[in-house]
Amino acid sequence: MNNLKAIVVIPARLASSRLPNKVLADIGGYPMLWHVYHRCLQASRASEVHIATDSEKVAEVVQSWGGKVWMTDSSCVSGTERIVSILEQLEGDIIVNVQGDLPLIEPAIIDQLIDGFQKTTPLPDIITPVCPIEDDKIFDPNLVKVTRRHDGYALYFSRNPIPYLRDEKPENGSKSTPFFGHIGIYAYRREVLEAYYSFPTSPLEEAEKLEQLRFLQAGKRILTLMTAHYPISVDTQADLERVCHFLKSGNVDLDSS
Repeated sequence: MNNLKAIVVIPARLASSRLPNKVLADIGGYPMLWHVYHRCLQASRASEVHIATDSEKVAEVVQSWGGKVWMTDSSCVSGTERIVSILEQLEGDIIVNVQGDLPLIEPAIIDQLIDGFQKTTPLPDIITPVCPIEDDKIFDPNLVKVTRRHDGYALYFSRNPIPYLRDEKPENGSKSTPFFGHIGIYAYRREVLEAYYSFPTSPLEEAEKLEQLRFLQAGKRILTLMTAHYPISVDTQADLERVCHFLKSGNVDLDSS
């Protein structure tokens, strides 16, 4: 296990329905993708960081700062599929998929996922982080919720509040039952990604627009690890302004990000 090589790949799609061109949005004088890339470089357990994109514009920007970038087909339906399409060019036993809209991602989360493969027997297929969420986030469809087995393996992911509290008022939420939010970062065993195209089409993935449901419905084991770090995912202009404000406030060292 100690000889496993772990790398990070950041899928970066320029087209975005809610916030067009968001991966190149300016944050403190740098594109958002620059922040994601450089914070991933700080993960001590990952030996390399790559970017996968279908945009020549994104590729040129990444190359301008010396980043490793791969061109992918625009037909890829998810970030994971984008990684699978270049898998033969990647040398890694563990592939960590970090979304390109997480400019404040904590490197410690990436290290935690990679370490999870060293500490768990039998090996999970996928490891992903979760954290407790407050009542005001339970009904936010942009924040994916997850229910878990007692041993931490995922039962289901949904944009809706899960579990459903039959005997409680919605506003009481987490007072009676804990709710967990999912952070969209995945550490995959290479063999799982190699089998990606053999998985049946997933009606659950299509319904919820959540790529992890393809693996779950195919019977793959997704281990969830609790983390205290919940990075801001930039889905809207308000999210972008929040991140910019956070950086200006001095809570994050721009030079080290």
